[in-house]
Amino acid sequence: MAIKSSNLLTTKPSPLTAMVTLLILFILAFYTLHFPHPSLSNKTTFQNIFLSSSSNSTISTYLRTLTMHPHLAGTKPNSKTATFLLNHFSSLNLPSHTTSYKTLLSYPLHSSLTAHFSNHSSPLNLPLTEPSAPSVVHAYHAYSPSGSVFAKPVFVNYGRDIDYRALGVDVKGCIVILRKGGNLGRSAMIEKAEANGAVAVLIYNDEGDTWRNGFERGHVMKGVGDPLSPGWGSSVDGSERLSLEDNEVLKRFPKIPSMPLSAEVADTVLSSLGGSPVPLDWRDAFNSKVTHVGPGPTMLNFTYLGEMKVATIQNVFAVIKGSEEPDRHVLLGNHRDAWTYGAVDPSSGTAALLDLARRFSILLSSGWKPRRTIILCSWDAEEFGMIGSTEWVEQNLINLGSKAVAYLNVDCAVQGPGFFVGSTPQLDSLILEVIKKVKDPDSEGVSVYDTWAAAAGGNNIQRLGRVDSDFAPFVQHAGVPSVDVYYGKGTYLAKLARGFCFIYGKSCYSADFPVYHTAFDSYNWMAEYGDPFFQRHVAVTGIWGLLALRLADDSILPFDYLSYANELQLYRDILSNMLDQKISVHPLTSSIEEFASAAKEVDDELKELRLLETAGQFVDMKRRAMNDRLMLAEKGFLDGDGLEGKQWFKHLVFGPPNDPEKLDFFPGIADSITRSASTGERERLAEIQHEIWRVARAIQRATSALRGEFT
Repeated sequence: MAIKSSNLLTTKPSPLTAMVTLLILFILAFYTLHFPHPSLSNKTTFQNIFLSSSSNSTISTYLRTLTMHPHLAGTKPNSKTATFLLNHFSSLNLPSHTTSYKTLLSYPLHSSLTAHFSNHSSPLNLPLTEPSAPSVVHAYHAYSPSGSVFAKPVFVNYGRDIDYRALGVDVKGCIVILRKGGNLGRSAMIEKAEANGAVAVLIYNDEGDTWRNGFERGHVMKGVGDPLSPGWGSSVDGSERLSLEDNEVLKRFPKIPSMPLSAEVADTVLSSLGGSPVPLDWRDAFNSKVTHVGPGPTMLNFTYLGEMKVATIQNVFAVIKGSEEPDRHVLLGNHRDAWTYGAVDPSSGTAALLDLARRFSILLSSGWKPRRTIILCSWDAEEFGMIGSTEWVEQNLINLGSKAVAYLNVDCAVQGPGFFVGSTPQLDSLILEVIKKVKDPDSEGVSVYDTWAAAAGGNNIQRLGRVDSDFAPFVQHAGVPSVDVYYGKGTYLAKLARGFCFIYGKSCYSADFPVYHTAFDSYNWMAEYGDPFFQRHVAVTGIWGLLALRLADDSILPFDYLSYANELQLYRDILSNMLDQKISVHPLTSSIEEFASAAKEVDDELKELRLLETAGQFVDMKRRAMNDRLMLAEKGFLDGDGLEGKQWFKHLVFGPPNDPEKLDFFPGIADSITRSASTGERERLAEIQHEIWRVARAIQRATSALRGEFT
C-alpha cells in the first residue's frame, strides 16, 4: 500500500497553531537580538576563549617582522613600522587611525674618543659603537650638546653626591667616567658632574660579564614630552612652539657633552688611571679592572657633534567601540620606537599588542561586544622622553579626566624570567585575581601568581612614581589608574629595596637584560636568551588582555580602594618615623583616616550593588554613578600647582622625587625634606609642613570624589 505523503509547506495550520508559532518566533527573535547565546554571553567564556587563542609562534612571527630593521623615532623605518601596525589592525576589521605630532628629536652627526697614554705609546682611537652594526644609529645620548674637550679622565663610581665626597679628588676641568646605576638616571648623573666642574661625561654599564662591547644609548633630557610644547600637544597643524633658545627649553638639556661607553672601552681607560686608589666601598660592586680613580695621567680627546631637529612622529590606535558605555575607555599602550632593533625594548611589547588585536578580533567574531570602549595605543618617540604618549595625554587631558577607566602599559613585555607588576593601589585586587588565571610560563601546573608570590614573599606590587615608561603621563599628569606589566624583573626588586629608580632616563631596565639599548637587542638574542619558546610573551599578553576584559566588561569596575587606604597608612607611618617631632603629621593622619572610612563605605556599597542581579534603569544609574566615583578618585591626588620645580608632575602621592633614596612616595614632601636641608630651622620646618598640608588636601579631594558628594 502506498503511503500518502504530507507536505508541511502546503498543509494549512489552524489559527491557534499559527498564533502560538508566531508568538514563539517573536520571543526567540527578541532573545536572540537582545540576549546572545548563554555560553557566549558569559564573561568567563570569553575570557577562556581569549586565553585558549594564544599562540607563541604567532607572537614570534610578529617579533621577527618588527625587528628586521632598526626603527629609531623620526626615521623612515619607524614610519614603516607604524604602517605595519595600521595595516594589521585594519586587516582584523578594527577601526584604526594615526595621530601625528611635530616634536624636537636629537641625532648624532659625528663622535670620536682618543686616549693618549702616559707611556708615550701612540694615541688609541677608541670605538664608540658596536662592531658589525652598520644600519644601527651610532651610540650617543640624545639631547647632549655638541662639544670637544681634551682633559684628564677621573672615575666617580655612580656619580652620586656620596661618591664625590668619598672620591676626595677635584674633578674641575676633567672628563668624569661613571658607571650606570646607583638609582640615578643619565640626566641626574650629568647634572651632578656639571655642578662639580666636570667638562664632559662618559657613562658605561658593567652589570654582567657578557655583551661588554655593547653601548647603551639613551636620552639625557630632563622631564618628559616635547620640550618645545611643554604642557600642550604639539600637533602638526601649526600649534605653538617655543624656540630652541627659550630658557624653558634650554633648562631641559645638559650644558656639557656626554657619551655612552661600552664596558670594554671603559676598562681600557680606567685600567690606565693613576692618582688615588679606589675607595674601599666601591671595590666589591663592579666588574671593572679599575684600581685608581685618577685624574689621569691618561688624557682623553673627546668630540661629539649632534643636531636637534623637529621631526614628525606617529601614534597608532585601534578602537573597539563599547556597546553599552562607549564613552568609557580602557586604554592599552606600548611604545613602538627603538634605539636599535629593539627585540626586547619595545618590540616584545609591540608583538604582544599585535597579538592582543588578533585575539580580540577572535572574540568579536564569537559574539563578544565589550561593555566599554577599548583602545589599543602604539606610542612613538618614547625613547626620547615619553614624547608620543605625553603629547597625546596633554592633547586629550579633559576627555581622559572624565572618560578614562584605566591605562594598562606594557613596554618591554619580556626581558627574561621573573614576573613584574606595578600599579596604582586600587587595581591590586584585580591584578591578583587575573594572574591566578594565567599559566606560569616557566613552571608546569602552577599559575603566574603561585610562582610570583612564592618568590616575592607575598604581595609585591610596585608603585608608579618612577618615570621610565608611558604610564608616567597617565598617572602623574592625568591621574588615570594604571598598571605596568612585564617579564624579566631580574635585580629590579632588589634595586627598589635599596632605593628607587630615578626619573630622568629609562635606567631601571638595564640591570634586567644585558643588551639594553644596544645593537645586540635583536630577535636572535630574544630567541636564544630572553624567551626561547615565547611562552613568557604568551603569559604577559594573557595578563594584559584579561585585565582589559575585566575593566571593559564588568558592570561594576573592579576597583578596591581599601588597598589604597592601607598603602597611604603605610606611607604615613614611614614618614612619621623619619621626621622631626616638631613637624606634625596630624593633617595626614586625619585625612587618611577619612579616606579609609570612605573606602570602607564604598566597599559596603559595592557588595550591595553586586547582589542586584536584576537590570533596570534605576540599578544601571546606581552602577554608573558608582563607577564614576571609582574612576575619578585617583584624580583627587592631583594638584594644579604640581611639584615645585617640576610643575608638570601633578600627582602628590606617586611622582619623581629629587632624591629617591630618601623617600619614594609623597614626592612633594620628599623634595621639601631634601631642599630644606640647606635652609634655616624655621624655614625648613615651615616648608615641610606646607607640603604635608598639600598632600592632606589632595587626599581629602580624593575622599570627596570617592564619596561622590560635595563637602
